[in-house]
Amino acid sequence: MTANGWIQIGFYLAVLVALTPLLGRYMARVYTGERVVLTPLLAPAERFFYRAIGTRAESGQDWRSYARSVLVFSALSWLLLYLILRTQGIQPLNPQGFGSAPWDVAFNATSSFVSNTNWQFYGGETTMSYFSQMVGLAVQNFLSAAVGMAVLIAVIRGIVSRGSHDLGNFWVDLTRSLLYVLLPISILGALFLVSQGVVQTLDGYLDVSTLAGGRQGIALGPAASQIAIKQLGTNGGGFFNVNSSMPFENPTALSNFVEVVFILLIPAALTATFGKMVGSARQGWAIFVTMLVLLLVGIGVSYAGEQAGSPAQDAAGITASADGAGSTGGNLEGKEQRFGIASSTEWAAITTAASNGSVNSSLDSYTGVGGVVPLINMLTGEVIFGGVGSGLYGMLLFVLLAVFIAGLMVGRTPEYLGKKIEAKEIKLVMIGTLVVPLLVLVLTAVAISTKWGAVSIFNAGPQGFSETLYAYGSQGNNNGSAFAGYTGFVQPNAPGNAGSFGITFADLLGGFAMLIGRFVPLLAALAVAGSLAGKRIAPAGPGTLRTDNGTFVLLLIFVIVVVAALTFFPALLLGPIGQGLTERLF
Repeated sequence: MTANGWIQIGFYLAVLVALTPLLGRYMARVYTGERVVLTPLLAPAERFFYRAIGTRAESGQDWRSYARSVLVFSALSWLLLYLILRTQGIQPLNPQGFGSAPWDVAFNATSSFVSNTNWQFYGGETTMSYFSQMVGLAVQNFLSAAVGMAVLIAVIRGIVSRGSHDLGNFWVDLTRSLLYVLLPISILGALFLVSQGVVQTLDGYLDVSTLAGGRQGIALGPAASQIAIKQLGTNGGGFFNVNSSMPFENPTALSNFVEVVFILLIPAALTATFGKMVGSARQGWAIFVTMLVLLLVGIGVSYAGEQAGSPAQDAAGITASADGAGSTGGNLEGKEQRFGIASSTEWAAITTAASNGSVNSSLDSYTGVGGVVPLINMLTGEVIFGGVGSGLYGMLLFVLLAVFIAGLMVGRTPEYLGKKIEAKEIKLVMIGTLVVPLLVLVLTAVAISTKWGAVSIFNAGPQGFSETLYAYGSQGNNNGSAFAGYTGFVQPNAPGNAGSFGITFADLLGGFAMLIGRFVPLLAALAVAGSLAGKRIAPAGPGTLRTDNGTFVLLLIFVIVVVAALTFFPALLLGPIGQGLTERLF
């Protein structure tokens, strides 16, 4: 590890900490209906939308009504996107003449983008028309992100409510998320990316002559506008197949820095929004610090693992110095030279901590130690910042679990922000925190043990198991990144050649994993909010557990780590940890 690498990482974290309270307070004012700088410009459009759908800003919903609105909106979004992908061949803005995606790939892609996962079993520049990219996928990048933000705000209202069952209005929260937060920042981000060289055009692909005298097509398209929201909304799906390692998506060190800032910008700022809305900034900072500590551990371990390289590389003279004094170059396989190890591992840790899924290096090329970090980040439940909205409401479920455990330890009724945490809330918390891990383990087992799942696995041994666990961990937790080896296309020499059904198997299994992983925790969080909303706030007493200090931060970290470790440690032993031991011992 180098001083320059740590300076890059430190500067990034300083910028993130500085922006968190600024954007967080702004969003709190937006969601509480206060006037902000954009109100004169956007208020007419906001009122027009409310009239068009027949709602009012002041009308409220209980948690069931709010949940129905979320599900209806998401179902309609799913149907619209699936229709777009299945009729691509007759749509405009298709200069390459791409046909429609197969039904199973379209099912997987639709479930992926509606659930804010953006897992991709296809190459964007070889599959999707400009119309599908802009009107289909980019629109869902905005909408799925706005849904997560709206649900979080409803959960916060449930926590601070004083006996009312009103969680706000989903349509109002959705509209404000789009108009006042996602659209303005995305527009500024897209303009900046264009200035850095990210392509933004409706022209067809370029056909050029190579130095060897051959012909090559160079993919273009309206990328910048999609890249901005893919990072800001923690979506992560690439316009091009190689995602953010592609120079047309991420051409410079400055664009790399801004894009990785965008990944955590809203998830981090929402902790400050939470603190503002509950009336205690310290509560928000306690959660922020918890997330930051877990993130720093991940970055440090991944950076150290990749900088050290592997014994196999040392034996080949790739990373070790001539006198055997130690590694000098590190593992640069699968990494862009313009970014290096520090920026690559920083991105890998951040994107998997944030439910983003975009990559600027190949995770499949990481060492066992470096590669275990992105996997563990996801298997914690995507609560280390997590997705926009979804990460924080997932973390709040862990907060309630930590409060409950602390209450059991001291023998008193647990409370959080003046609300008693009782059996009903804990049952819902367990559903929200354990359903997805169970789903991931079951689907991984099914994929590993069947001939249809074997078709999708590229590597043998621990790496092949890691690919599978990573695939369903990524899809179930709505991340979207991949180890690259696991695919929805039949490998030429895959064991137990299962033919085309192997493709359908991976597409359908992954699609259902993404939908369940998105909506079960979401509904559990809303149900918890609905239960808490009906309770009156009791004043804090001398025995009340403080949830805004360092002691609670340590307790919360402990609970998150223990839940993840007890659930996934045996599986990790079979995959990346086993691979790491193999690299060192054999």
